[in-house]
Amino acid sequence: MAGFGVRLNLIDRIMLNKKRILFIANEMSPYLELTEFSEIVNKLAIKANDGGFEVRCIMPRFGVINERRHRLHEVVRLSGINVTVENDDFPLQIKVASLPNARLQVYFLDNEDLFRRKFIFHDDQEKWFEDNALRTVFFCKGALETVKKFGWPPDIIHCSGWMTGLIPAYIKQAYKKEPVFSNAKVVFTIGQNTFEEKFKKDLLTKAIINTNIKDKDLEPFKDLNNAALFRGGATYADAISFGSDIIDKKLVSEFSSVKGKKVIPFNGWDSDLTEYLDLYNELASK
Repeated sequence: MAGFGVRLNLIDRIMLNKKRILFIANEMSPYLELTEFSEIVNKLAIKANDGGFEVRCIMPRFGVINERRHRLHEVVRLSGINVTVENDDFPLQIKVASLPNARLQVYFLDNEDLFRRKFIFHDDQEKWFEDNALRTVFFCKGALETVKKFGWPPDIIHCSGWMTGLIPAYIKQAYKKEPVFSNAKVVFTIGQNTFEEKFKKDLLTKAIINTNIKDKDLEPFKDLNNAALFRGGATYADAISFGSDIIDKKLVSEFSSVKGKKVIPFNGWDSDLTEYLDLYNELASK
């Protein structure tokens, strides 16, 4: 029994020394594959885990994700969170699954009214869902509230997908006084544009989730389109990567070289992603 106790203490020390990385994405293979970057998110999570990081992942639980096939189950200890957007409360249900062939967990954020649909961002007539702004703010705020509930301070937060675009601004402004995020460095991936519609202006009012974030903080998002979500995310991130060979030319020009920020170019779909692991280690050591 004494040997067992020594072994536990050793495991505890190893876990305490591990740096933590949180991946937040709106797609991740094998659960949802909207662009090729969904496979990169999967590979990055596994590579970071194999590279000595403690890894967790968060994504939306869209209605097209098959719970039975992917063995999702509710995390009861994380129940009871309400996410407030413009004075309206939305219950947040959190489910979890183990990533196939990896010892790490993926958490899915769900709300019956916002995510349990047969379609993702457009209806069966290819019409843009009018509440996509609300869904975006709910997901971004819900992801950070989930981390608070974990009590799991990440060293690195890597956001990818336009739906995560508000998160870097929230970490730097809305949640800047939260101890759980005090040491977190944010990496943001700019991907390919996947929708042509524009949000209504209420995105900017809904996005003001507390008194720490002001109208001026949302200036990078003012164009209210796909590129604006990427621009806002990259503006507030500590480091930037490009996640496709098809990127808005203005974003490439604006963010290929940014003073004080490490930028990872797109190195092809067959990259071994070592450049990301090097970036994570560099940021986590600061």
